[in-house]
Amino acid sequence: MDAVDVLVRSLSKPVDIKGELMQYHPRSDRHSKIACWGIMFDLLQTSGLLRRHVEEGTVAFGINHQMTDYVNHKKKDLDLVLCRPATGPRPKRKPYTLDSLAQKWGIELTGDEQSRLAALPVLTEAPVSSVLVALEAKACMTEHGKAGPRLYDELNSSHQIVHGASNQALSVGFCMVNAAEFFYSPTNRHNGSGPNAHTQPRAAEKAIEAVSRLPRRSGTNSMGYDGFGIVVIDMLNDGSQPVELVTSGPAPQQGDIFHYDSMLHRVAHEYDAAFRSI
Repeated sequence: MDAVDVLVRSLSKPVDIKGELMQYHPRSDRHSKIACWGIMFDLLQTSGLLRRHVEEGTVAFGINHQMTDYVNHKKKDLDLVLCRPATGPRPKRKPYTLDSLAQKWGIELTGDEQSRLAALPVLTEAPVSSVLVALEAKACMTEHGKAGPRLYDELNSSHQIVHGASNQALSVGFCMVNAAEFFYSPTNRHNGSGPNAHTQPRAAEKAIEAVSRLPRRSGTNSMGYDGFGIVVIDMLNDGSQPVELVTSGPAPQQGDIFHYDSMLHRVAHEYDAAFRSI
């Protein structure tokens, strides 16, 4: 699985966000785009059926696709979705591929990852007909206690809208939680107050507890996430040090349903079971 390493490596490099060089900003979707790209990359490597669908041209991806809950008419923009391509006129600009999207979004790949990406069938952007897999990624980087309820509400509304639009679509969630003792918040870094201090690991545990209560489903007769992964990192966010992946507690351990590998294998299996006939 590559997505977690790709995320940590890419976020380690400060970039221009809102006019400043930084690794993370709460008003930027850079972190969620990188996470969703990585999940799509891993799914393509894991599911032979998905690779065949891509080779046959029956599956593409959509960027910033808006889904609408048919029942409640609520709307949600998703960074990336796997979809059946729509017929009819295509946009005038050249569609992105998974490779060119990585370049556009500044995703840092090793030589081995780049070689494996090049060996995969070319997954291409297309207008969305129907969504097969909807990806949603969020982060909790500081003020974990206050952020927990908001994080839960935002993630909970996502799967509701996805399945309100189509109960056949797979809703996949991802949450990145910061376990650093100190964090330079972009929203207060200029007021001279210094970094936010966290009581760890309790702060990270609170955020993990909040998202762990999100509904999950094992069939199309209910609402909930079809797969949900939690990744814990250590990020100071001043550009002085790389982001580090936390593998000890409170991060989910191998075999836990929230461990990234467990989530990815589950979603690949659900894709193979749900979409054999497309």
